[in-house]
Amino acid sequence: MNAFQQRLDALAADSLARMRRGIEKESLRVRPDGALATGGHPAALGSPLTHPNITTDFSESQLELITGAHTRADACLEELTRIHQFVYRALAAEGDEALWACSMPCRLPADADIPLGRYGDSNVGRMKTIYRNGLSFRYGRRMQTISGIHYNFSLPGLSSADYFSLIRNFRRSSWLPLYLFGASPAVCASFVEGREHGLQALRPGTMYLPHATSLRMGRLGYQSDAQSTLCVSYNNLESYAASLDHALSRPYPAYEKIGLRDPASGEYRQLATTLLQIENEFYSTIRPKRRIRPGERPLHALRERGVEYVEVRLMDLDPFEPVGIAAPTMRFLDVFLLACLLQDSPPDTPEEVRAIGRNQHTVAARGREPGLRLDRGAGQVALVDWAREIFAGCEAVAAKLDAALGGAAHRDAVDAAWLLIDDPSRTPSARVLSAMARNHDDRYLQFGIVQSLLHAGHLRGLDLPAASLASFEEMAHRSIAEQRRIEAADRVDFESYRQKYLAHDTLIIGEPRFREDR
Repeated sequence: MNAFQQRLDALAADSLARMRRGIEKESLRVRPDGALATGGHPAALGSPLTHPNITTDFSESQLELITGAHTRADACLEELTRIHQFVYRALAAEGDEALWACSMPCRLPADADIPLGRYGDSNVGRMKTIYRNGLSFRYGRRMQTISGIHYNFSLPGLSSADYFSLIRNFRRSSWLPLYLFGASPAVCASFVEGREHGLQALRPGTMYLPHATSLRMGRLGYQSDAQSTLCVSYNNLESYAASLDHALSRPYPAYEKIGLRDPASGEYRQLATTLLQIENEFYSTIRPKRRIRPGERPLHALRERGVEYVEVRLMDLDPFEPVGIAAPTMRFLDVFLLACLLQDSPPDTPEEVRAIGRNQHTVAARGREPGLRLDRGAGQVALVDWAREIFAGCEAVAAKLDAALGGAAHRDAVDAAWLLIDDPSRTPSARVLSAMARNHDDRYLQFGIVQSLLHAGHLRGLDLPAASLASFEEMAHRSIAEQRRIEAADRVDFESYRQKYLAHDTLIIGEPRFREDR
């Protein structure tokens, strides 16, 4: 019996029943003509600073909807659907906006006209907006309007070392979920206007790559030349933390040129001139996470209390699903993450880290190309052959999950995913291009508008129980009151707050978190 099977056999049914997942889903607010809605965050949704389920991501125009952690995929999907229903009630009360169904953005205005997220006048609220202003200086606002799904996963009893073992293996084979679930092979031309992009024109206003799976995760998406200089090691918590500590504490010349504040107005341009302003700026397909205490830095929380869950960050919105993801996709991710946990996970090396990046870009841009080969070790391997090896482990994990939880839902999810390897035309990315050709004259914007309006109609037509509506309304009221309480409690000026929060001793064990002077 091999080590993988031994580890699989050792997984207790009770532990599998307590496996948890949660979703953070980003979506742009759009007008019926496919243009970005640039008005403020709807007041009926509460405060984006303090609401537990509804906030904004980079822009006022970009909602982020957050579920709790659930032991069943169906329950997680149900909560996400309820949140969408409440959001659509608020949008209907203010006009005819919808949520953009795709990961790559709708028709965008000039960069300066994409509004930054606003979180009120408190120090923490100002810091969140200034952080976003820093992102706009560093990467441009258009890149930040890309939306996706973050999938949070945990299993009881895992140590930080276990989670880092999972992370290393996930990164090695992260090209597979890009192939299976990538759904952004085309973009609106407004997204790449004035940039070098390497895309092909499909129709006026639509750019694409014929075999692309996820332009969101390719060279046009969440990428950073500056961050490419980081060679982050995932071999253990200490090496990971040391890499981020360096990026958070050493000035970066290009960002020093931007400056901390505008010389004329004195307005803040960014939070810091380091390679990363704060931990959230680090782009990765998967991150180790831990819930933080008020005022605590995420890196300090990891160092002091260890990894609590992982955050998978490479999932595109599925434009054919009303809430952007389906339950079988969630079940496959659970299976895949467990398989990554159970496989042998040797230490990573700088050479392997570079190969992982190359494979990500290759599959993002050319994943459905016949005969595609990927880098592995000293050579290359056919994508199909590597996928077959991964699926062998996934099938065993799915059988274990179904035996523990009942039914055959995990086996069905794995079988459905394998069909996409066998027939690339079934993948979401291929289906997007097919639907564009069949129904929308190959026009990305028209496809996105129709899918968004279809989902809006579906979600508005679902019954929202009175108790759920009342709960959401109460959360919105409480969040506004909590924002006001935070604003009234500030006792220091913003610059003092910024310096204390970003001080290096807030990153290391021994100083639990930043505290304002009272």
